[in-house]
Amino acid sequence: YIPRFCLQRACPAMTTHRAQLRAAVRDLSDRGLKCSAKWAAEQLVGIAGGPLDDEAGTSDAPMSPAEEVGSREEEDQLLLAKAYFDLNEFKRAAHALRVARGASGRFLRWYSLFLAGQKRQAEEEAEERSGGAGAPGSLLGKPRASNQHLPLLNAELTAARESEGLDGFGHYLHGIVLRELAQPAFAREALLRAVSAYPCLWSAWTALSSLSGADEAPLELPDTWVASFFLAHQATEAHDSARAVSLYESLLDQWPRSLHVQSQLALARYNLRDFEEAQQRFEELLAEDPYRLDGVDTYSNILYVREEKRKLSALAHSCVSTDKYRPEACCVVGNYYSLKGAHEKAVLYFRRALKLDANFLSAWTLMGHEYVELKNTAAAVDAYRRAVEIDAKDYRAWYGLGQTYEILAMPFYALFYYRKATALRPYDSRMWCAMAGCYKQLHRRAEAIQCYHRAEKNDDREGIAFTELARLYRENGEDAQAAGYYERMVAQREAHGEAVGKELSEALFFLCTHKKSTGDLDAAQTIGQRLLDLGGPEKDQVKALLRDIQSQRKAGSGGGPPV
Repeated sequence: YIPRFCLQRACPAMTTHRAQLRAAVRDLSDRGLKCSAKWAAEQLVGIAGGPLDDEAGTSDAPMSPAEEVGSREEEDQLLLAKAYFDLNEFKRAAHALRVARGASGRFLRWYSLFLAGQKRQAEEEAEERSGGAGAPGSLLGKPRASNQHLPLLNAELTAARESEGLDGFGHYLHGIVLRELAQPAFAREALLRAVSAYPCLWSAWTALSSLSGADEAPLELPDTWVASFFLAHQATEAHDSARAVSLYESLLDQWPRSLHVQSQLALARYNLRDFEEAQQRFEELLAEDPYRLDGVDTYSNILYVREEKRKLSALAHSCVSTDKYRPEACCVVGNYYSLKGAHEKAVLYFRRALKLDANFLSAWTLMGHEYVELKNTAAAVDAYRRAVEIDAKDYRAWYGLGQTYEILAMPFYALFYYRKATALRPYDSRMWCAMAGCYKQLHRRAEAIQCYHRAEKNDDREGIAFTELARLYRENGEDAQAAGYYERMVAQREAHGEAVGKELSEALFFLCTHKKSTGDLDAAQTIGQRLLDLGGPEKDQVKALLRDIQSQRKAGSGGGPPV
């Protein structure tokens, strides 16, 4: 389903969009919603077309909420409270607005109370980690702290909604409070009201996406251009990366200079494992905005996978010089040390990222990978569990849990977690191969074969499925099927320039034997000669096979299988 606002012709209302975004940047900044203000400002700069004309600046009324600031005295109190808010003195800000009646004053008071509660919760979690039963400074284990202001905020926001009503910002904050109180259905309703009342409130859209699972009914989105950004973001969150690429590429037509769109397109390419294209887009993005740190941890993952040590080293130095106390910068440095094999140092930097932001998902998952490398499976399981608690859609954490339990020789547990990862990425051959490996350990060959077939249909680049299917069919006595898959594996390895290897020798030895048994002596001899060139432990057996082939030729039995 694609709403009609996504099908409208390009650029019919760019002037209106500019006016809305300009007003949104002011409104959001005034309320301390910094991330949404940054998003709106990036779209304002990234919009297609030339300089703004003067008339555009006067048409921002449709997006501006009703201010209702009230008396001059209340307006002065609002300025004082905003000054406290900008200094992170959230309780002082809330106290300064305790008798506010205007929409802006009430929102800033509620938001200040919410952030004060979040700040105290983070402090209590830090105290638990440093003074609890675990090791000093441990980041593992589930914290027990909570935001004590949530019940009060929920009561006040509910009462305000039922009496005089809330504006879009009030509905947004109510949705966030309800989400923290584990009431997702009510939170979705509040967030939908928020984006309907104030479409440029991007944080409301992202919160709505996080609460929208695959099993939920389709959302009735407001008819606004911002919803096209939301659909692309939702596709990325749902790991529907091909659709995300298509939607973001269409958005580039109208927002060609948008750094947000460019970075999300690079992320979607990364999720599709199109590392070369993703790397190119990230490099173009950093050339345009060299001090940008948003998403740079994903770029470092690409450099890590492609083993580009020099570029990863340069990126780490650049990030540290820009802001060494950003979680993204710490993850980049952690990836650099991991690529060098210094896993303990890598863990140190991932832990530093989590001290800066305990909910930084990438750091939990990457730290889990490092603990696996260090053979600390208990710590790896804890790290991966924290990752899935933060985001149940993080397939990498589910996959990491499966790998860890497989290392612990617990295939039933591993299979459970691999199923979770596969449900999130059914088009990823690695997930199916992992599930098949568990089924093999459990001696459930039929299920293993089915999983390897799914991997084969989903572009198994490593060729694992071909090799394992050949082995399984060989064990089942289905030599013709096994030979077919061995041939496909050999062809794939040759296409990738892999001329040697244990698995290649195994495949060629089986094919030589199979061709001999079916009477195709010419093919058997050709394969046997190739095996001799490869060498290896099968060399004596290959020589014996070739002697048998020669004997059959001399006996005149080359026309069919030996009797």
